[in-house]
Amino acid sequence: MSYSVDPSEIDRRRFLKSSIAAAASLAAMTAWNLKRSTLRAADPKSEGAKPADRKPTLFQHACMTLPYSGFPLERALTGIKGAGYRHVAWGVDHREANGEKVPVMAADASPETAKTLAKRCRDMGLEPVMMFSNIYPEHPRGLEVLTQRIKQAAAAGIGQVLTFGHTQGGNRTVWIERFKALGPIARDQGITIVVKQHGGSTGTGEACAEIVREVNDAGVLVNYDAGNVMDYLDLDPIPDIRKCAPEIRSFCVKDHRNWPKDQDCGPGFGEIDHYRLFEPVAFTGLTMPLAYENIFAPLVPRPAKPEEIDALARRAREFLETVIAGLQQAM
Repeated sequence: MSYSVDPSEIDRRRFLKSSIAAAASLAAMTAWNLKRSTLRAADPKSEGAKPADRKPTLFQHACMTLPYSGFPLERALTGIKGAGYRHVAWGVDHREANGEKVPVMAADASPETAKTLAKRCRDMGLEPVMMFSNIYPEHPRGLEVLTQRIKQAAAAGIGQVLTFGHTQGGNRTVWIERFKALGPIARDQGITIVVKQHGGSTGTGEACAEIVREVNDAGVLVNYDAGNVMDYLDLDPIPDIRKCAPEIRSFCVKDHRNWPKDQDCGPGFGEIDHYRLFEPVAFTGLTMPLAYENIFAPLVPRPAKPEEIDALARRAREFLETVIAGLQQAM
């Protein structure tokens, strides 16, 4: 028995098969594109995943006067301005033309004195954003001096007063007691006390943040010093900074090398990955001072001329400006 097949029936079957295959292919492609879009949205490192709902942190590049401590304060300020900075941090002493070491701001100086120095800075085009307290919180005069520093900072229009603990340890109970007393005073004056790592029991950002959380006052928060974390405790600061990022309101900029010599240095000269360091705080919407505390090159002698310090100050600023610009663009 033989069967004959209508050619039109063959064409119809071929059309149906090709249509079904095309539809299946289209469905599979659509599903894959949807999955890929979902993955990209969930992965902040993927192409096109910009944090549209987050605002970049505004970092204020403020060179400390500290690297110029061997020279008069006036030379420090002119050098910082010449190195391209618009912000400055005060600390600690300077050798004036007569050879005498003079504090940038004495602990017992009047608020009016601080106001005068701040005007001097602003007249040069430098906005002061931070000042050293020059005293440990647990010091017998800690409460008295820190209160005076708050008053000085308020008169000067400086937003942050920096303090830190003793390298051999710190009295946590006293810290909490005093910070609870100082917090309302600071807030009332529009000031934030920031505490950084300095070895001992407060040598990590995590330890400082734990104290700050227990104090629970917006007038007392954390300053991060990655160089000190690596130097005093020989710890990688990258995991540590993630444990205190919500409490960070400023940085003391300092890098560190463990080889070929154990030595602090300027940013980019050491072993700390600054892209990873700033990643946890790159999009906070806050304004954060970056106080450049150490700008020097490792291994070689410290500069003997202020012009050499100027060059290092410029290099440090340009390095971190590049890091932060790239980080905020890429994330």
